[in-house]
Amino acid sequence: MLGPWTATDLIEVSNELDCLDRGGRWAVTVSFEGTATLARFGTWEQRPPRSQEVGSWRGPDPEAWVSSLDEQSYVAAVDAVRSHISRGEVYQANICRILRTPLDPRSDIVALHRRLVAGNPAPQSGALRLPEHGVHIASASPELYLRRTGQRLESGPIKGTGRHPDDLLDKDRAENVMIVDLVRNDLGRVCATGSVAVPRLLAVEAHPGLVHLVSTVVGELSPGTSWSEILAATFPPGSVTGAPKLAAMDIIRALEAGPRGPYCGAFGWVDADAGTAELAVAIRTFWREDSGSGTKLAFGTGAGITWGSDPRAEWRETQLKAARLLHVAGEGEVR
Repeated sequence: MLGPWTATDLIEVSNELDCLDRGGRWAVTVSFEGTATLARFGTWEQRPPRSQEVGSWRGPDPEAWVSSLDEQSYVAAVDAVRSHISRGEVYQANICRILRTPLDPRSDIVALHRRLVAGNPAPQSGALRLPEHGVHIASASPELYLRRTGQRLESGPIKGTGRHPDDLLDKDRAENVMIVDLVRNDLGRVCATGSVAVPRLLAVEAHPGLVHLVSTVVGELSPGTSWSEILAATFPPGSVTGAPKLAAMDIIRALEAGPRGPYCGAFGWVDADAGTAELAVAIRTFWREDSGSGTKLAFGTGAGITWGSDPRAEWRETQLKAARLLHVAGEGEVR
């Protein structure tokens, strides 16, 4: 299920981005590290999944989550980013942590998505279940990575988070503007000269339990641009990397405790025939991991770090972003 669509009749699965230009309608997930899984379905219907298409959800123990970075380690990482900023190596970098907890392997990720729709509705939500390919993802993302309508591309970077609008600081606004400039540059690599614009800057959007600063960047694709070229120019999304992007990614690799996986990647659908697409930044996202040590549910959370960041306030921001989603996934009542 992706947005309002339920896709059935799986035709093929590919890891090659070139398939997005040769026809069909595809469910898309690309990990932060760039590994793509693309599933072409024969039927797309605007309806929720039917009861027989959804299994049960056995929520994890809410006390069993373990973070890849504890508070002390996360604070140290924020301090390290600020040191990089002081040396002029980067202006902003996003630092994330991954939480994991044991999961009953009988739990169905689509059932989790139904809980997310009820307890944490989001404009870019969706779920993808491909058991034979190890893909189990449920997202309540509020952030648009790329929307395509013919030759028009649109991105909606989010930077700045608080419980209420009054919590948003000058630091948040500066951070958003920095990322908007980065997204403008990314789109400019594949869009016609002079077509990139920012029709909305620093809008305050309310989401369950918090508010975000959101901007909109648009552009007109240059003729003949392929999906491989679009993703090469814009991926990973600027809001979950930093500026300059390449320097920020080097810092991320050095400071985070491991790969992000589906978290902070791309998630959504591409209709190669119609020339349309809707891809989210895969934040507020759960995924299943199966290994020799058992089945686990994973979830990512992070924050953008600037010179004005308070390290412990950034840790609290990661907690704020995670709290409601972890509650919805747990065994408690959906609120």
